[in-house]
Amino acid sequence: MTHILHISDTHFGTEQNAVVEALLRHVREQPADLLVLSGDITQRAKPSQFGAAKRFVESVQALGIPGRLVIPGNHDLPLYNLATRFLCPYRNYSRAFGQELEPVFENDEVLMIGLNTTHPRRRKDGEVTPAQVAAVVERLRRCDPGKVRVVVAHQPFGAMVASDERNLQHGANEALVPWAEAGLDIVMGGHIHLPYVLPLSQQYRLKRDVWIVQAGTALSNRLRGDAPNSFNRIIITSNPQKQVRVERWDYEVQSDRFLLGSHFDLEWPVG
Repeated sequence: MTHILHISDTHFGTEQNAVVEALLRHVREQPADLLVLSGDITQRAKPSQFGAAKRFVESVQALGIPGRLVIPGNHDLPLYNLATRFLCPYRNYSRAFGQELEPVFENDEVLMIGLNTTHPRRRKDGEVTPAQVAAVVERLRRCDPGKVRVVVAHQPFGAMVASDERNLQHGANEALVPWAEAGLDIVMGGHIHLPYVLPLSQQYRLKRDVWIVQAGTALSNRLRGDAPNSFNRIIITSNPQKQVRVERWDYEVQSDRFLLGSHFDLEWPVG
């Protein structure tokens, strides 16, 4: 069994200290195997904000999460310093989290492929390139089909409400169709500060079930509507059959704790 803590859109620079402490308490009480941070780590890609984010991630890992998979979001590229944005857009990110922008995690139960869908010429939209599509297909096909196979990208591949369709990845359909054929099970991300779990077969013509698992904003005061700060805990088993439970944990101000808000059970047929 593999336990994953999936957080997104921390937007350091707008983090709330009480929420940060509540999340650290949760990790202390309920460790996991892997931390996934799916972008928009900072608010304005400043060195001080990346420094705070790095210290937070190190604290999370020290409390009981040995592995990590971190990818950038659109807010992790400088917005106003155009020279830095176009000449060395990931400099501050890399100083905090390393040069690898598309990390991969794999164990006996899961393959997780990080994808960098940001680009200096796009202010906020994500884009999946043909080269990325081909690389993911090749990696999926090499994977044991008994494992749960996941792509992690910042911007979403599917929308729950019509107003979010403008936030979808450019090239989403061109990516999802071959990825589904190659065995993809889940795409994970953030960006829109709205958590949800949906089957993408409702929005795309796919040959097999692919689910989208979106995280809300974990720590930031940049909340969306009535949605509280939240994160996902994902529990994966693959023997004898692939099963995934996605738990959404919501921050409650009154108790100053993250509480279980809902859960979804995903399953796939053997083979």
